[in-house]
Amino acid sequence: MASGPLSLTVDGIKLKLCLTRKRVKNINARLVGDELRVSAPPRVSDAELAAAVDELARKLVRRQRARAVNGANDALELARKVALRFPRPPRIARAEYSTNQRSRWGSYSQRTRTVRLNAALREMPRWVLEAVVAHELAHVVYPDHSPAFWRLLRQVCPATDRARAFLDGVAWTAAHWEALPPVERALLKGPGDDASG
Repeated sequence: MASGPLSLTVDGIKLKLCLTRKRVKNINARLVGDELRVSAPPRVSDAELAAAVDELARKLVRRQRARAVNGANDALELARKVALRFPRPPRIARAEYSTNQRSRWGSYSQRTRTVRLNAALREMPRWVLEAVVAHELAHVVYPDHSPAFWRLLRQVCPATDRARAFLDGVAWTAAHWEALPPVERALLKGPGDDASG
């Protein structure tokens, strides 16, 4: 990997890469605006450096995005509002969007009283977000997915089944997006500039 100004794209965000090889023990990176500043020891191979830069860039971009989406405290307000629908409202100390949560839509820790939500939910309809929060809070009462769990969840959030179907569709589309032929991808994006239809 050559030294000097380069660029890379991480999670759809284009970054300027300023890479310096110098006497440091480890590969270090800082994200300043849209510039990723990396210092690396001379002994590190180009392949090892490229892999480390990708991993560090992704971590820093997601951390920066998490700070941006959590700035307004709207997740906490929403979680507390949903909690009030329960017969015995769970206590919420913190709620935040996470950019590291890839395998689940949400979680709730009874120990820290923290709700964590996949950051992608922030861009979805509010009823979907409320259903995810309600789902996580229902686990305070029922730690499983028993019939009693689903009865409680549907009682506090009538949009539960609709939200599950919505999220299943989102997950399927995300998992298959690259494999879809270009015409089908264009159809899923909507009419766009096509005025004939």
